[in-house]
Amino acid sequence: MDFKFLQNPLSKNWVVLAPRRKYRPDEAKEEISFCPFCPGREENEPEVYRVGGESGDSNWPASNASQSDAGWQIRVISNKFPFAPIHEIVIHSQDHHKNFEELPLSQVELIFKTYKQRFNTHKDKGQVYIFHNHGERAGESLPHPHTQIAVIPNEVSLDMPHLSIEEEVEEVAKDQVALETSLLELFCPKSSQWPDEVWIHPKRSGTYFGEITDEEISDLAKATVKLIKILSSRHGAEFPYNFYIYPGKDWYLRLIPRDKSLGGFEIGTGIFVNTQDPQDCIGFIKENF
Repeated sequence: MDFKFLQNPLSKNWVVLAPRRKYRPDEAKEEISFCPFCPGREENEPEVYRVGGESGDSNWPASNASQSDAGWQIRVISNKFPFAPIHEIVIHSQDHHKNFEELPLSQVELIFKTYKQRFNTHKDKGQVYIFHNHGERAGESLPHPHTQIAVIPNEVSLDMPHLSIEEEVEEVAKDQVALETSLLELFCPKSSQWPDEVWIHPKRSGTYFGEITDEEISDLAKATVKLIKILSSRHGAEFPYNFYIYPGKDWYLRLIPRDKSLGGFEIGTGIFVNTQDPQDCIGFIKENF
């Protein structure tokens, strides 16, 4: 195995030792001459799941298509440089340049449906952590839009807020709802760690992401695309950001623009310094949504 989960005996924090990942391709460093996620590389990058068949139709799912066929809409492949027992890459589309805000809404919905399918495929194997890096400052090494799915062993504790058990976060959600759609709420916590970070969660409580309905997926796709467009008007068209989907009960999607660099105080103490009043973010979203 090329990685290990290790727990610091003093802090009890978990780290992943994965030396092989330093060899993963990085287009920013001009280390590759081709994109492994683009059409034509299907036989070199065997898939574990796909959407779209030989004719490029949008049947959901099309699991019997030839791996050499380039008529796919979404492909899921194993990460060649993993840091978890199961580590997959969801390739958003054949287009090397278009991401959520530039793809047809139907394609964005297929991406979120793929997340759900992979979540339910792996949910009994560990904690299914879905995350997307956009831009070099957000940790993206290959710019062809993609999402990563890492299944973390259950014994590894994740230091993440839980909407279902943290009363303060629940009160923030109630007090600072930036916008309501028919099935979702968008809000900015009072204790936001990053400027312009936004959370999206379903009005339906007590559910895992694998239980998301098609109607909620449609709502989530629209809200995510709209949110990225709004934030790009403030941070620039290609602004770096991360989002992740909480792997436990009462799921949420947390989107974080990465314009800020962490300093020694934040790295050493784990206490973030937010230079923006979250009410400013809420007001900006309401004005532009």
